[in-house]
Amino acid sequence: MGVRIFMGRWRVKLIFLLIVYFAGFATAIYTLAPAGENQADMSVEKENGFLHSAFKSDEFARSFNTGLHRAVDYGRAAAVRVSEFVKQQLNERSDEG
Repeated sequence: MGVRIFMGRWRVKLIFLLIVYFAGFATAIYTLAPAGENQADMSVEKENGFLHSAFKSDEFARSFNTGLHRAVDYGRAAAVRVSEFVKQQLNERSDEG
């Protein structure tokens, strides 16, 4: 009987996580989608505001691409440092033993 309770909780957790995941995905798409033609009559204040410039499709794509490449490069460098450290530690332990 205990296994049945665990399986029920597992299913509920999985469904809850899927709902939260897809809600977040839909929110991201809605936020990053370009504005339609009917919103072209925005005031000058809104056009020059931070939100308008931050979410322009081209600028955002370039900025995101640059940030992603920096993160990947940092990850590669960290992986190389960690692998060198592990190799060094293994060599030291094999020399001692």
